[in-house]
Amino acid sequence: MRISSVLAIALVLIACSPPDASTAQAPQPAAPQTDEQKTLYTLGVALGNNVKPFALTAEEVELVAQGFRDVVLGNELKASVAEYGPRLQAFAQQRSSAAATAEKEASAAWVAQQAAQPGAQRSASGVVLIPITEGTGANPTASSTVRVHYHGTLRDGSVFDSSVQRGEPISFPLSGVIPCWTEGVQKIKVGGKAKLVCPSETAYGDQGSGEIPGGAALAFEVELLAIE
Repeated sequence: MRISSVLAIALVLIACSPPDASTAQAPQPAAPQTDEQKTLYTLGVALGNNVKPFALTAEEVELVAQGFRDVVLGNELKASVAEYGPRLQAFAQQRSSAAATAEKEASAAWVAQQAAQPGAQRSASGVVLIPITEGTGANPTASSTVRVHYHGTLRDGSVFDSSVQRGEPISFPLSGVIPCWTEGVQKIKVGGKAKLVCPSETAYGDQGSGEIPGGAALAFEVELLAIE
């Protein structure tokens, strides 16, 4: 995992004492309104995405914010970057691994619930297919290139990717996608639609990807439009 020097300086403050009462009780800033405010807010979003592997609690986020403020405002640092900076890599890996383990356990229970739905089919790999609309065309093979509409969600229902929302189908070879798709889409006939429930082992594993946390099971509603 690569961490920029700015993030390293800010994150090292995790080891510091909790923020004082005035910091803890500071009012939340108003939502960004101007282009400049939204740009600065986006900087915060970018930094937040980079520290997701640390799986920080709300209290720890305050410590990170305290360290960030001290660096940016030129205040005296309350921890030694030279001493604690080298610990960041191992710390992130430890937190990421623990979070992935917890997510994998919760996801396994959720996949089992999905497999118990009427009409659900569960394969040896653990992939669950729940038919929605039966197609009348051919089934693709593992070497096929397919054109699909899909809607991808996490187990809590939050959307992480959706060609449906974009309003534009996508084409790709089944040999170049996650194992869940390679296996599951072959079971859908052209014109058909099904829900694929993917255990983490058949999706993005313990590492996750983008908005998908490590260990997460995924659900996709997939409509097979054509075999190209």
